[in-house]
Amino acid sequence: MANRLFEKTQIGSMRLKNRIVMGPMGTTGEADGAYTMDGVYYFEERAKGGCGLIITGANVVSTKYEPRPCTELSNFHHVERLNMLIDRCHHWGAKVCVQLSPGLGRQQFTDPFTPPYSAGACPSFWFPSLICKPFAKEDIAYLVERVGYSASLAVAAGADALELHAYGGYLLDQFQSTMWNDRTDEYGGSLENRMRFTLECIEAIKKNVPAGFPVQVKFTPYHGVPGGRELDEGVEMAKILEGAGVDALHVDVGCYEAWYKAISTVYAPEGHQLRVVRAIKDAVSVPVFGQGKLFDPARAEAAVEDGTLDYVVLAHQTLADPEWANKVREGRVDDIRPCIGCNECLLAGFSGKHYYCAVNPQCYAERDYALPAPVEDLDDMRSVLVIGGGPGGMEAAIAAAERGYDVELWERSSRLGGNLWAAGSPTFKHDVLRLIDYMRTQVNKLGVRVVYNKDASAAEIAAYGADKVVLACGSHSVVPPIPGIERAEVSDGYLLGTREPGKDVVVIGGGLVGCETAAFMAEKAENVTIVEMLDDVLLTAGHCLNNDQALKAMLEERGVNKACGAKVMQVTDDAVVYEKDGQTVSIPADTVIVAAGYRSNNELEDQLDGLVDDLSVVGDAVAPRKILTAVHEGYHAIRVME
Repeated sequence: MANRLFEKTQIGSMRLKNRIVMGPMGTTGEADGAYTMDGVYYFEERAKGGCGLIITGANVVSTKYEPRPCTELSNFHHVERLNMLIDRCHHWGAKVCVQLSPGLGRQQFTDPFTPPYSAGACPSFWFPSLICKPFAKEDIAYLVERVGYSASLAVAAGADALELHAYGGYLLDQFQSTMWNDRTDEYGGSLENRMRFTLECIEAIKKNVPAGFPVQVKFTPYHGVPGGRELDEGVEMAKILEGAGVDALHVDVGCYEAWYKAISTVYAPEGHQLRVVRAIKDAVSVPVFGQGKLFDPARAEAAVEDGTLDYVVLAHQTLADPEWANKVREGRVDDIRPCIGCNECLLAGFSGKHYYCAVNPQCYAERDYALPAPVEDLDDMRSVLVIGGGPGGMEAAIAAAERGYDVELWERSSRLGGNLWAAGSPTFKHDVLRLIDYMRTQVNKLGVRVVYNKDASAAEIAAYGADKVVLACGSHSVVPPIPGIERAEVSDGYLLGTREPGKDVVVIGGGLVGCETAAFMAEKAENVTIVEMLDDVLLTAGHCLNNDQALKAMLEERGVNKACGAKVMQVTDDAVVYEKDGQTVSIPADTVIVAAGYRSNNELEDQLDGLVDDLSVVGDAVAPRKILTAVHEGYHAIRVME
């Protein structure tokens, strides 16, 4: 399968074993900006997993104008850890492309008091009341020189290629775009002038690397926002970059104003950037790297086969499963742990933490969180009983089976998956259903005994006599005490498709579930309205900005109405009555759906107190939260077993 993906290719002096690329994602560094050892192990794991090329996240070349947002490559002392990273990837046959960045500009997230630098006097993204300080020409010259020096450091560290960070609304892209560049000197105005900073960086890099050393540029031909770059200008940029002697182009789409177009969410269709990638591929002769939910091996193969791109870039999918390439090559596609587009990885990084993956508890903790070796001595055998077959319960069962333990799982329904079924059944969230398929497959392959339609009691659990009991009983929907609420139904049936809406739908609750329910109902009903007590929808969602943008855009595109700052007073036979700004409003409703939150199914915890020796409660049974907390808690409950 996927023969084109595993062709050997050449870019300049760099020989690659396949066309599969780990895309650049920012990584946290030591206090001095060097790579951490956890970061070294993290990249090594993706090399071990079969990627032909690994592109590091951005390495800033200077902190003179803005604080360090990620790793740094600006002095001799940064070479050591980068060299360790590169060497360890080389041991597995992967090549490493080091990405260099002159800065984030208006995108930097610092504080609401210090205006960042940018191309022009444009608003800061995170703090729009701050107007950026335009770089002076001598500052630009300084950064160009630093880019060249950092290139020499990357070569000293053993890098196989370099990529210039010139995309996504970051500093170089700010210079390239009229949306942020209002300069009147030689760095503003015409496209050639706006690209001058980028071209000077390319020239500086080439002066500091050996002949034939590959230099590529990641750039954004299409922003997808009003006033942003349109594709025709992006095509011209590609031709200019090719004329500057770059060896490959890495295509991106979007910017922070439409972040969900750049960094894929669960709501995006597969291959959503390919139209733009194809336009660039048709305009240049150098190799083109493309991305945008290409995690399906057949789709990735087809994109190479039909000439849309030359290299398939996978980013978050390599966090979810570092072994994607090896599993595809070996024909073990059903063993690929899927990325579900939740962007918990991105949210963690932008919250000041290291990077997490919702479905892979070992991401960025490859050594510290590895499971102990499977038991070999029968004296070390343990029995594990898991109550509940949602994501937390399945992950606990999988981890226990991987440790070689005897595992049984009791599920009260007729299928595994728990609340993931409701979460993944809308047409725009089927990525979540892929997680159910993956976990169910692993449960079966590992020989976990599953007892369906089993409503466990404390007495039965105690009588089973397991060495370890994991309660993963999940949660259920809350119904608020509103007059007439008995005329409404909770969201699950509508999400699962077992209930169909009428013409006029009102969803009570504008959190994540409420908004997704409303967006789904808009496919079937004529009028859909969300009624939310808070001042806006999704204020309690706790998800990343790009997911927030994507879901709000979907609600708008589908014509969903919103009544925020509104308190539901009554549900009648044909209407919902709410109060807003002291006014009482009645809206027609033949279907009323409740999405007012969840409550834990945790009754067994107290009942089992003193009846079992080793008890863990995981996931929503602790408190209704996220897929990440369920999967991680299920995994770690087994990992730390002695």
